[in-house]
Amino acid sequence: MVRYLLLWVLLAADFSTRLAAAGDYAIVVSAATQQNDEWAQVTAALRKKYDVPPSQQFIYTKQPEECLVDLRRMHPRYTCFVVRPDEATREFIAQVHQLTRRYDDDPYADTLWGVLTGFDAACACRIAEQREPLVVRKVASGTEVALDMCHEGLWYDELVKNKLVRKDAGQSARQASGPDDTTQALVDTLNDYQADLFVTSGHATERDWMIGFRYRNGFFRSRAGQMYGQDSQGKEIPIDSPNPKVYLPIGNCLMGHIDGRDSMALAWMNDVGVRQMIGYTVPTWFGYAGWGCLDYFVEQPGRYTLAEAFMANQHALIHRLETAEPDSRGLQYDRDVVAFYGDPKWEARMESMKKAYDQELKIENGDYVFTITPRRGDASFQPINTNGSQRGWRPIVAFLPHRVANVRVESGADLQPTITDDFVLIPNPKNCDPQREYRVVFHADPIE
Repeated sequence: MVRYLLLWVLLAADFSTRLAAAGDYAIVVSAATQQNDEWAQVTAALRKKYDVPPSQQFIYTKQPEECLVDLRRMHPRYTCFVVRPDEATREFIAQVHQLTRRYDDDPYADTLWGVLTGFDAACACRIAEQREPLVVRKVASGTEVALDMCHEGLWYDELVKNKLVRKDAGQSARQASGPDDTTQALVDTLNDYQADLFVTSGHATERDWMIGFRYRNGFFRSRAGQMYGQDSQGKEIPIDSPNPKVYLPIGNCLMGHIDGRDSMALAWMNDVGVRQMIGYTVPTWFGYAGWGCLDYFVEQPGRYTLAEAFMANQHALIHRLETAEPDSRGLQYDRDVVAFYGDPKWEARMESMKKAYDQELKIENGDYVFTITPRRGDASFQPINTNGSQRGWRPIVAFLPHRVANVRVESGADLQPTITDDFVLIPNPKNCDPQREYRVVFHADPIE
């Protein structure tokens, strides 16, 4: 038997003891934060936006784990941890990862979660009050991204001086010549172009992003909740970009580590209109938990919200750990160190484009039918873009519309599906046969 041939039906034994009608949205907050009048307005904004009753706001004194019993009982689809910036430590992010894998007994995260914070309560309120969904049409990046999967965008190469690739709406991507120092140009993508998604990689600290990786270039720097560019001559360039956007520092060290008022993460949220972002809280090394978000979010455009793409990549990481992959040391390093900041239920997704494969989940007379249809011939399951670390070959993930129990696979076991109470995962088939039917059929009972 192939060593990773595992058919999981991972359902906790105590489902019958949980609420018959599982809640949709839970808020977790410390007593100190909730007792602060300004920060109490943040949780109030979330409760108003999603009609969250007081019974679905859980308060802890010292550690969020104190809320585990209530969270297991409720088993919400979304969990938002509202924290003041001094609470959003790397240790707290690791605790959230670990806590949200314990709502039931399988090894996977059991809720779409986000840590909602800000430079101050006013900043956090702007994030909490954001209602209008974001459709990502304009992408700007300081590293290579798959523009053929984007409505329009541009990227400056961190590895090759003067290299610019741009795609206009309805056109193919084309290479052009960029400036020696791209600091001003990248600031312009925020101030003037008003990108909906900003992507970065390369060297970074909690205070700055070094734009060039293999050649001399400028920086983005943060100070007291403000972001600015600083070119290679030392000139400071103001950033004024209030339009709501999402940010993926997929390869940057420490961009998600909030270690004080001058941290980059707080400035992105406070000064650059960022409503959701990920970020490593430690130096990057392996890269799976960061770079893989591009595989799900950008390269399957419109299929996932950013929160879902982040979670799908986390499921992929845990699946590799559970199936005894030889690179487990790197996966373990990445498992609990990438933060997701923002309201997890707020929807930001790429504008829908043609994808390498289609996937469809139907429910027919109690049977769940998950069908994958190749669209790029024998290359349908191959990587779209290989820039970065640990790229491509991600498993195929579909989130179930509701939680289920008593799963029984009827057909498609040869695809090695993992089926939990809230998602189905199929390992990447790699060698695609365009004539084959890729389908898993399973029976399950909805958990009302």
